[in-house]
Order: sequence, then structure tokens, then C-alpha cells
Amino acid sequence: MSCSHIGDIAALQPPRLSQSVHRSSSPFGKDGADGVDGHDEEPPAKMTKLAIVEEREEDKYEHITQVKCWACDSQNGAVVPEALSDPKIKSLVEGVMQSLSSARQSEVKAWEEEITPCEHTLTIEQFVSGHIPAEGLAHCNACDLKENLWLCLTCGSLGCGRQQFGGLGGNGHGLAHYEASGHAVSVKLGTITPEGGADIYCYVCNDAKEDPDLATHLASFGINVQTLKKTEKSMTELQIEQNLKYDFSLTGDDGKALEPVFGPGLTGLANLGNSCYMASVLQTVYSLPSFQTRYQNQASTHAEICPVSLPADCVECQMHKVADGLLSGRYSHPAHASADSLQHPSPTPVFQTGIKPTNFKALIGKGHEEFATMRQQDAEEFFTHLITVLRRDGQKYKERSEQDPTTIFSYATEQRLQCMSCKKVRYRTDAMDVVSVSIPATEKGKNEDGKILYEDVKLTDCLDHLLGTESLDYACPSCSTNVIAIKQMKFASLPEVLVVHAKKFQLVNWVPAKLDIPVILPEEDTLTFSERHIGTGLKESETELPNDAAAAPALPQFNEAAMAQLEGMGFPTVRCQKALLATGNSDPEAAMEWLFAHMEDPDIDSPIQLSASGSGASGGQTEPDPEQVAMLADMGFTSAQARKALRETSGNAERAVEWLFNHPEDTGEDAAPASTDSSSSVPTIPGLKDVPAKYELVAFISHKGPSVHSGHYVAHIKKNGQWVLFNDEKVVKADAESVKDLKKLAYLYFFVRV
Repeated sequence: MSCSHIGDIAALQPPRLSQSVHRSSSPFGKDGADGVDGHDEEPPAKMTKLAIVEEREEDKYEHITQVKCWACDSQNGAVVPEALSDPKIKSLVEGVMQSLSSARQSEVKAWEEEITPCEHTLTIEQFVSGHIPAEGLAHCNACDLKENLWLCLTCGSLGCGRQQFGGLGGNGHGLAHYEASGHAVSVKLGTITPEGGADIYCYVCNDAKEDPDLATHLASFGINVQTLKKTEKSMTELQIEQNLKYDFSLTGDDGKALEPVFGPGLTGLANLGNSCYMASVLQTVYSLPSFQTRYQNQASTHAEICPVSLPADCVECQMHKVADGLLSGRYSHPAHASADSLQHPSPTPVFQTGIKPTNFKALIGKGHEEFATMRQQDAEEFFTHLITVLRRDGQKYKERSEQDPTTIFSYATEQRLQCMSCKKVRYRTDAMDVVSVSIPATEKGKNEDGKILYEDVKLTDCLDHLLGTESLDYACPSCSTNVIAIKQMKFASLPEVLVVHAKKFQLVNWVPAKLDIPVILPEEDTLTFSERHIGTGLKESETELPNDAAAAPALPQFNEAAMAQLEGMGFPTVRCQKALLATGNSDPEAAMEWLFAHMEDPDIDSPIQLSASGSGASGGQTEPDPEQVAMLADMGFTSAQARKALRETSGNAERAVEWLFNHPEDTGEDAAPASTDSSSSVPTIPGLKDVPAKYELVAFISHKGPSVHSGHYVAHIKKNGQWVLFNDEKVVKADAESVKDLKKLAYLYFFVRV
């Protein structure tokens, strides 16, 4: 057929394409690689990919491209067969089909593990003690292990590695050699390739590194890399293998497969590649009535008035789109269901395909250094980021702020500070969205696999500890001297939905590790708050401390993760705060370097005295980075606004953007910007003050893996009295016993006020 519109396409825009697909079998089987089990095959080349790649449609189907005219047929599009014979149209079609989406571009960058040299691998000084025995004869110098051996590139000592997740044996004698000798760099035997590649580890940097002169260094011990074959799995391969094993059981205690469920609100989310953290959070928030009302029931209204030209650039459009996908039930059906499969059901459960929120992920992560990538992330951090993005979008469009569904998470804390010398007090309230509680770790032994077991901890005890008192050094403005003060936190208000973040971390060799500490919830999974949990504010019998805001502005909100890492290393709180203030309040490594360089400062332990402009440590304020100012100016803000925003947020560019959206009326022209505008107006306290308040558990997000940045997240959500497990695209009725166990090891708990 011919089409009168086709001639205008080349001059105007790329054509709208549709694709017909046919199933195509792969000669390589499910994993796309043959010869894996062959005994005579060489081990695979060293992997550099740390994650599980999503299953792509192009790997499963043969694609046929068609050009359709939607002006001719607005419902189905009219196929224009002769269009591809036009060179201009064909060129446009090829450009569209070969282009990479923003998500795919991020994926390509994210899969590769970036391993670089360090000063220790570049300056290895060798003391050769002799040749290394041939493969199969070498063993650890301190034990009889012949696998997982690490060769010290300084002296040639052979030591076994540490015990690895997944059962790889090791007694840690390689680490012991470093601690005794100080020789920092080792290479893992069995991973050396003829090309000179191998696993290199620097114990000082506590990370995998690269040795550009590895072949030369190995030759000193009589090892010719060109004659070697890779015989053991690299550390990257072991990580991949362990990630693949970090899965939640889809079978009950009786060994039977859990029953898949389908219908409205029971739609899975396909894994886009390390996106389980996002899937678990989205499933949870969309199970809450406020999000369902906001984004499912008002979708058609927004489509008519949306001010953004492209839906892919509109946060509101993407939230409506995901709501429709998850809640409508239209996409919740068994994958590849056919008439034959319906007549002859398979004993193996058939799960969903799941929707793919690719555009949503690209937009929500846009501009964020972590969520814009395809790397594994922390579910709690993403939850907080999602709330921030939704509120920022609501502030840009005032009509949306009145219907903000995130207000259900908002509450306030009240901090009471009392000088123990003059007995005067100061109160401060802070708006919050997540209750983060530290979970104490008390070892009680090991299981048969050698895994450390921890004593149970009551969630109510953790909350009571959070609301307890602590002593601190304080520069009292009334006494004009350094004194001891008592600080206590209580709730100023309570939210409709209480989100509890269980912090189960421990620094191992300066690296945060997640601990499987069982948390015991109260009976019937409920929490109750009474008057003892709620702050009362300034009492008539109390005298308020003077608030000299110009001389001593409030400290900024410090990066929690960076503070936890620095304090875990043993540095005092005030030193950690000073280091973060001096280095941009984001990078713990930069802050640590600052600490080591200023250990001898006479005022290193003195209370922080901020300048009236509100940033900098005792040394005063520094001018914002010109590059950061230029970046914010490129977003449409004036240079004055950008400079003030960076001053107000201690040079943190991401927080500066949020500050600018929160202060659209501020021109930034004042010569001496105040640290906060809260002194001129009484802030509105979010949440409810009514007590007693009872909360019931409606959802929890669990995690398996040694770190929050590896492993796997899933969500359990209560639907009509039945717990349902959302494991990416798999949605099943949860087994009662597994729910009971996983509840103890959950990472995020969602309680609804009843």
C-alpha cells in the first residue's frame, strides 16, 4: 500500500516502529555458553562483570522491523511495506534500531569492574627467596592447603586466602603474613593467564588492584606467565557465583513449590540488572493506599494537563505508568501461556514476565552518581531518594504538592539538650521519614558451616535505646565554657506509616559488613507508642539557652554513612564532623585523609565553631567550587543562587539542588546569607501527636548477602491477610514459616497506624 504521509517522515522525525517477533532457539542453552562441563576445556577467561545481566528479548526472539503510519490508522497503525526501500527512511530506521537507550548506556558502563594500579603495586621492592614449586606441589607455608593460595610479590611467601562466601577454603595465612611482614601485594595462583592477567590484592588498600609489571615480578620467582593456564576461579567469578546463589527460596517447608498468584496488585517487576532494590521498594510503596489513590486513580486527569512535552521526562507520568502496570492486573498473567499449556499444566510453576520500568529507572536516577548506574544499591537509600525526587517534583508544580503521597512517612523528632552546669535547655525539632535504629551485635557461637550466630534483639529495646540519653562535650553559650551536656531524643510527632530501618553493620578491615542479627518484633507484629515516647517541648519550669545564631549557627546534617564508617574506625565524633565539613561532607576516604593530616592540631577535639555564614570547620568558610557553581548555573539557576545553595549545604552539589528547589524565591543576592531561614518562622511539624498510637506491620523488605551492595532484595507484603512474596518478577504466596524467619532478618519494616 502507499501512504501520503511517508514522504514527510525523513524531513520531520524518525518513524514509529513496530516489531513482530518469532521465537528463536539458542544453540548455547539457557546460559548462552557451551562446553561448561567439559573436562578437557580450558577454564574460561577472566571475568570482569560483577552482576547478573537481565534476560534480553533480543536473545530470545528473531525481530522483524516494520514501518507503520499512525496518521492513516490511529488504532493499530497502517503498515507501509515500501517505506524501507526509501534510503532516507531506511537510514532513519537503522539509526533508531541501533541507538542505545540511556538505561542501556549506563548498563554498558556499569558491568565492567574498574581495577586500577595503586602506589603499592607500582613500587614493589622484591626480595627473592627462591623458585615457587610447580602447580599441584605448592602449598601454604603455614598449613597444607593447596588451593586458594596467594603469592607475596615481595618475598615469595605462599599463604592461603581468607574463608570466602560460598565455601572456598582458607585459613587467612596470606593476611597473617602481611600483618607480620608489612608486604602489601599478593597474587592469587591459579588465576594467572598467559596474557599476564591475574587476581592482585593490596592489603593496605584492602582492595583488588592491578600490577602493570606482573610478568616481570613473577619471573623473579621462576614463573613464566606464557606457559600458565588459568585453573581457579577469580574473585570476580566467585562474587558472580555467590550473587547467583543469593536467592530466596520459592519452596515451602514441605519442599513443594510456592503457588504463583496473579491479579490486580500482584504484578512482578522484571530485573533490569541489579534492580531488586528498586523493585522491592516500588512494590511496597504502591501497596499503600495513598500511593494507589494518587497514582492509579488520577492517571487520566494528569495526561490531559501534563506540562512536560515528553512523558519520559515527567516524574508524574512515570509514577502513573508504573502504578498502572503494578495495580491494574492487565500484566499479571503466566508467561508464555498457550492453549496447550492450559490444557496440560506443567508441575513446575509458571511465573510472570513482569513489567520493565526502564524509563522510570532512568528518570529517577538521572543525575545521581549511584542510582543512574546499573550497580547494586541500598534499598533504604533508594527509598529516601525516591521520596526526595517526588517532593522536588511536587515543589516545581504547586498543584501536585497538595496531593503529596509521601506525607504519610513524615514525622518529627525532638532533641532536648541540657547544660549540666547552668541547667538551661534547648529544644530542636527535625522532620524525618525513616526511623533508623542501630542493632547491637552479640555473638553466641557458630553453626556447622562456621557462620557466626548472634543473639536475638528486641525491636522495642532498639527504639528505647534510640530515645535514651547520652552525655557529650558542649560549649555552653550561657556558661561561656566547655561543659558536659545531656542530650535526649523523643518523637515530636508520629507518622501514618512508620518505616523502621534496621542498621546491622560492622566494620571489618574498614569495610562495612552486614550482620544477620535476628530482630524480634512484639506479639502480633505491632508497635505501641505512649506519652513516654512523645516530647513535650519547653516547660514552664525550664530556662532556654540563649540562641546566638549569628555566632554559632547550627551544624549541617552530616552524611550518615560517612559518619558511621569514620566512627567505626575509632575516631571521636567531633573529629569526624570536622573532617566531613572540611572535605565536602560526602567522601569518608577524603575525610579520613584529612583526619590523619590534622591529628596534631591543638584544637582537633575542641567543639566546632562555625562561621556566621554556616559552613567550614574552625577555619571558617571557603568559597564554593566554581565548577559546581557552573553546573548549577547550567540548570537554569543564577550564579548567586548557586553560590548560596552550595554555602548552605557545605558544598554538597546534590543537596544544593534540593535546597534551590526548596527556596525558589531566594535570589541569593544577600551579602551574608543566613544558615537557615527557620529562625524567622515556626516550622510546621509533620505527623500526628495523638497517643497512644498502635502500628501494625504490613510489609518488610529482606536482604541476603554479605553487604547491602551485593546479594538480593525481596519484599513481603500483606494482601488481604495473606503474606505475598515479591521476588522481582516472581509473585507467590509466602510460606508461613519462611515469613516468620525472614521477618527477623528484615532490613526495612513498614508499619501502618491502626
